[in-house]
Amino acid sequence: MVTAVTEGIKVTVETTYQAEFSSPHQHHFVFTYKVKIENNSSHTIQLMRRKWEIFDAGDQVKYVEGDGVVGMQPILEPNDFHEYVSGCNLRSGLGKMKGSYLMEKLFDGKLIEVQIPEFQLIADIFDN
Repeated sequence: MVTAVTEGIKVTVETTYQAEFSSPHQHHFVFTYKVKIENNSSHTIQLMRRKWEIFDAGDQVKYVEGDGVVGMQPILEPNDFHEYVSGCNLRSGLGKMKGSYLMEKLFDGKLIEVQIPEFQLIADIFDN
């Protein structure tokens, strides 16, 4: 589990290798990651966009951008939090991700780039 804090907004990420959905012999490794976003600031914020850098030891770096997270643009009051689970496929069993969320402070429209901490994607292919 890794954590980063930007202007009172805490992002925590926990990853899981999904062996039952992976096919190592076909270079297909599936990971899920659970993200918790906590608004420890004094302002109401809304998550507008996401940006990811995905590093795969068996492939090139991929960049993914889009609106919200898993189809949502959650609004977080002070001391509120939002959790979601998403996934990533790699060609190797070794990689990492990092990124940022574009958040808007709803009282004045100010945009903040909130850091998503870098986290490792490591397949445990030796358990069976």
